[in-house]
Amino acid sequence: MRQVARFSIGVAALALAGCGVKVQNQTPTQIQANPDIGMYPISATVKSGALVSQPIYLFQVGGGGKVPLHSDGTGTQFRTMYPVRCKSSFPVQYLAVWRLQGMATRQKLFPAQPIEVQLTQPPLTKDAVISTAGAPKRGVWQGAVNYEFATAQDTNITGAKIEPASSSRADVLAAKAVRIVSTFPIAASCDTQTGVVLASRDRKATVKLAITTNSTQVPTWTTTVNFAPQAVGE
Repeated sequence: MRQVARFSIGVAALALAGCGVKVQNQTPTQIQANPDIGMYPISATVKSGALVSQPIYLFQVGGGGKVPLHSDGTGTQFRTMYPVRCKSSFPVQYLAVWRLQGMATRQKLFPAQPIEVQLTQPPLTKDAVISTAGAPKRGVWQGAVNYEFATAQDTNITGAKIEPASSSRADVLAAKAVRIVSTFPIAASCDTQTGVVLASRDRKATVKLAITTNSTQVPTWTTTVNFAPQAVGE
């Protein structure tokens, strides 16, 4: 009797394994935000039992919707591009749907709880050129240094200061000739170029613009700014 019971349990376990599907997430848990397209690759691998009929359907349901993933043709690799904008993270969870041979459709969530994918802010403007071509207006040349934030709906540039590009006397004097025209805070909408306006009394000057923000990802940032008679590309 014990042998029969063990045999029955073994057969049931094998049948259960042959009916099942397993999904393994392949999406990185951290991705640099891409404000240009606002879409990110989602991928997973699927293993199925012998009694599972093809095709298997896989959906990304972590964000509340139901976005289908596309198979590579083998039924084991699934991918899609998932739209996300102006967020610092998004949840990933897969719904697998499959049919057994001669039996009803089954479905299951993988994993049991969503995985949170972190989106990191791309580097802000590292270098900027403000053209001093032409005559100054009211004794100064004026221009903006633009910044674009991608991981929050709204970000505030809370302050800024001008610093010398180096400790040399020329750079220290150049910094004294440049002032910040903008008033703070400056509201920066997501995926929008937002400028900090500077003015220089000198036609040629190189300074550092140090800004502060309320972004947890980029609380501070420094940009090297060149006032020069020629703009970028000229």
